[in-house]
Amino acid sequence: MMQSGSLAVAMVQRQVMVVQASRSHSKQEAWIDVQTFTPFGDCVFLPSVYPQARIPASDILAVFSPCPAGNQPSEGGMLVLPPKAFSKFMELSTRTQEKYEHLFNMWSARTR
Repeated sequence: MMQSGSLAVAMVQRQVMVVQASRSHSKQEAWIDVQTFTPFGDCVFLPSVYPQARIPASDILAVFSPCPAGNQPSEGGMLVLPPKAFSKFMELSTRTQEKYEHLFNMWSARTR
């Protein structure tokens, strides 16, 4: 499913994040070991507060295929995505935010 160093967009602790596979994983594996990154600016991501995570394979929203060139974080841990990959991240992030806002609004209307 994901090779070591592959980048993806995934749900991690109910947040959409860019993740990088820490090792290669097969399609049969239920859990994926990843490094997590949060947005810092246009196309730029920094390691999250908890940079190492083990997430269910079902929480992977999109895998960048082929993997963007130069997808290794710099010495400071900064990761720069190509514009197309960043657009995909933004699309999935926005869609997830809208989903949670809709669920909250439905819940809020029922509790009034």
